[in-house]
Amino acid sequence: MASSKDRQRKLARAKYERQQARRADRERRRRRISAGVGATLAVLLVGLGGAWIGGAFDSEESTETTATDVCLWTPLGTASNPDLKDVGTPPTKDIPESGTQTMTISTDKGAPIVVEVDVASSPCAATSFSYLAGKKFFDNTECHELTAEGALRCGDPTGSGQGGPTYSYYDENLPVAPEQPSPAPSASAAPGTPAPVLYPKGTVAVLGNPQGVNGSQFLIFHKDFATATPGYSILGKVTGGLDTLAAIAKTETVENSGGDKVKPKDKITIKTLTVGPAGAGTAPSAAASVAPSAGAQS
Repeated sequence: MASSKDRQRKLARAKYERQQARRADRERRRRRISAGVGATLAVLLVGLGGAWIGGAFDSEESTETTATDVCLWTPLGTASNPDLKDVGTPPTKDIPESGTQTMTISTDKGAPIVVEVDVASSPCAATSFSYLAGKKFFDNTECHELTAEGALRCGDPTGSGQGGPTYSYYDENLPVAPEQPSPAPSASAAPGTPAPVLYPKGTVAVLGNPQGVNGSQFLIFHKDFATATPGYSILGKVTGGLDTLAAIAKTETVENSGGDKVKPKDKITIKTLTVGPAGAGTAPSAAASVAPSAGAQS
């Protein structure tokens, strides 16, 4: 990436962090105000108490930060990356921050793959996918890789690995590796300790290029992926269509333009991708679990 792009992202990240700090400060102030009102209602005039509760003593800064953007969409240019597709930018306000949504991926390989999107943990990724789905961004696109990590890679309209929308957003929901217990003083650490499974089979995660600069590309893990260094922010989990995913995983791969044997020999096409309220879509009961099997790495 050009140095100007790096600087742009750093500035955007700093702005995002300042926004988050202001939101946290606003919430702390509201709690302090509520506590103060509760403690003094017995001795204050009703009018004064009402004015306080109504925000008459809030500063302009507090009023301004109530409209703080939840998500920061960093613009990207097609001049430096012609594989990007301009379909506008998602909203910045009134973004859902709780609950789940249902993403339904209909391919040419069987029953739809249904995903429960974790809005509470990934509100910006969820908003982005919902927005792009509404623009039919994913329709009639290829899933262009079966990765070495055991995942199906989709979401790039160009199939080049460089494509996406003309904006990006940051990681929100990276998994955290469990802490390893310290060995006893008399014992040495066991060599070859296996990495934890941070991405169980059925996990759906966004894929940044570079890492952490996310767009439309995503991974659907068809087997457990163990790693000590998580690099993909989790969007949700598969709740239906694991049989379809398992069948796709058996597709023979050939070398792509970079010489990596990850390109499906038989083209895998997303016919439609939609995002709706929780409970939408078709979830086959036989494929509802995404819990990792014991030691599964098949």
